[in-house]
Amino acid sequence: MEFDPNNPIVKLCIQGMALEDKNMPENAAAIFYQAWKEATKDFEKYLSAHFIARHQHNIPDKIKWLEIMLDFALKINNHAVNGALPNLYLNISKCYEELHDFDHAKLNLDLGKKYAISPIDNGPFYHGTKANLQIGDLLNPGSNSNYQSDLTMNHIYFTALINGAGLAAALAKGEGEEHVYIVEPTGAFENDPNVTDKKFPGNPTRSYRSLEPLRIIGEVTDWVKQTPEQIQQWREKLAENKGEIIN
Repeated sequence: MEFDPNNPIVKLCIQGMALEDKNMPENAAAIFYQAWKEATKDFEKYLSAHFIARHQHNIPDKIKWLEIMLDFALKINNHAVNGALPNLYLNISKCYEELHDFDHAKLNLDLGKKYAISPIDNGPFYHGTKANLQIGDLLNPGSNSNYQSDLTMNHIYFTALINGAGLAAALAKGEGEEHVYIVEPTGAFENDPNVTDKKFPGNPTRSYRSLEPLRIIGEVTDWVKQTPEQIQQWREKLAENKGEIIN
């Protein structure tokens, strides 16, 4: 399963989030319930349950939807959703704590700690850029951010989704040709905290970062390329995003 922003259920959830931003919670909740009813795949059910849960006004109902989400996450059991498990268990624990059910609170807290470990993803991994590089070259942290030009990045970023790397290449600074390189981490890596559990639960884009270099081991040329209009839309979205980059 690859995260697809054009999936109809994902698009409904994005529509619901936009209504949340406009302080229209009842309209947003209706969209999320629509997404749940129209969802046919496990990931779609997992995703819509996440948004429904945060619109519940009493603790038992919130637990119900969080546990529905958890059931689908455990059933899916892949890199896209496993990043959500620590916070998911933590949220369930807090709900039980509010109900003074401390046994279930502790159980879920302990389960969350079990999943709060470094991501295990065997790739393959990709890095998108406009730099012309060779097999064997190292990609190092320390470059300026593509999104905040005055920010020097402490990490080097990569993804397990080829189309995500292709988008990064299209958005990268410079006028050169877009490249998507196959890379291997030379050290430990972590979920990218700028996307994990932000708009969507977990790390659906399988985006990672490392303090250690990435070694280029190949290059691919076949990915879904964005149209100029789509690239401009992405640039406008990024320009509107005033959130701080976690560096």
